[in-house]
Amino acid sequence: MRSLQLSGITASHSGTPVLHGIDLAVRAGSTTAVLGPSGCGKTTLLRVVAGFMRPDTGEVRVGDEVVAGPGVWVAPEKRGLGYVAQEGNLFPHLDVAANISYGLPRRERRARAGVGDLLELVGLTGDLAHRRPDQLSGGQQQRVALARALARRPRIVLLDEPFSALDPELRVATREAVAAALAHEQATVVLVTHDRAEALSFADQVAIMHEGRLTQVGAPAYVYRAPTDRRSAVSLGEACFLPGWLDNGVVTCALGELPVPDVSGSGPCEVLIRPEQLRLGEPTASPYVAEVTRTVFYGHDALVELRLDDPRGDSVDVSARVLGDEAPAVGSRVSVRVVGTPHVVTLDGAHPG
Repeated sequence: MRSLQLSGITASHSGTPVLHGIDLAVRAGSTTAVLGPSGCGKTTLLRVVAGFMRPDTGEVRVGDEVVAGPGVWVAPEKRGLGYVAQEGNLFPHLDVAANISYGLPRRERRARAGVGDLLELVGLTGDLAHRRPDQLSGGQQQRVALARALARRPRIVLLDEPFSALDPELRVATREAVAAALAHEQATVVLVTHDRAEALSFADQVAIMHEGRLTQVGAPAYVYRAPTDRRSAVSLGEACFLPGWLDNGVVTCALGELPVPDVSGSGPCEVLIRPEQLRLGEPTASPYVAEVTRTVFYGHDALVELRLDDPRGDSVDVSARVLGDEAPAVGSRVSVRVVGTPHVVTLDGAHPG
């Protein structure tokens, strides 16, 4: 196992800046997901780590070894990294066994050493060893690509949106199989993705990227519950933002007085409440009442859009997530209450305690 450390990384394409001072630490044996929209610089960052691209400034350190930095450049094949691209990039004229053993020392390659074990590790059977890539499903191809990356026992595995081309059901199954294989190998992993569910469920650490900058890095539950800004909050899931007034650890908004014990000071602020934090009931159960304007049914649950009666006279739109068979009818009126602690996203004259 090796750790990965990026310090002050900048990079550009044809003179256009893409990465701006990236600092990121990935501890040995852990998984970090870099989450962001298309074009934000995620793949460029992965290419810098892999050695496919030189950074303009900064340092890349694998374990105790500097592999890129001022006056230092280690070639990609000497960094001990495994790389799995979005499409897998298997050789179409080679069978599965030859694809996996490609790049191994000749003696091991001729013996096709460990191919069956590697296939089993990624949740496939050895019977597939003699099939060509065009005889495999998309999910099987991605697992073979991972087996090929693991064949050389890399210190760090880099995953470049490897599940994005798969249909939803296959994506989840493949992701779970890949995660189990990587955990078994105790690999240090960096995944880049634009899929928030993938980032939150797959990784020990999530790094949110916007426009070539990391805006927040932390454990999945932490970045989801306490995003640094509105844009990061939205990138991680549905969000309700309410204007409010903070005073001595209590914020007053359209849903009443809500405790925010980790924030001190006073002044106007904006409060983040996730839809699953809202509970609906009979309109007499709470002084905070809303009209149901729309429901979006997903089967296991539903998103209920609400127009809240603000006691101050202004209507406020919020969304609640409920069980699929508990979604109220459009036009009905329901009470709304908050469970858990909301998060102050922006504030003026106050600061996190």
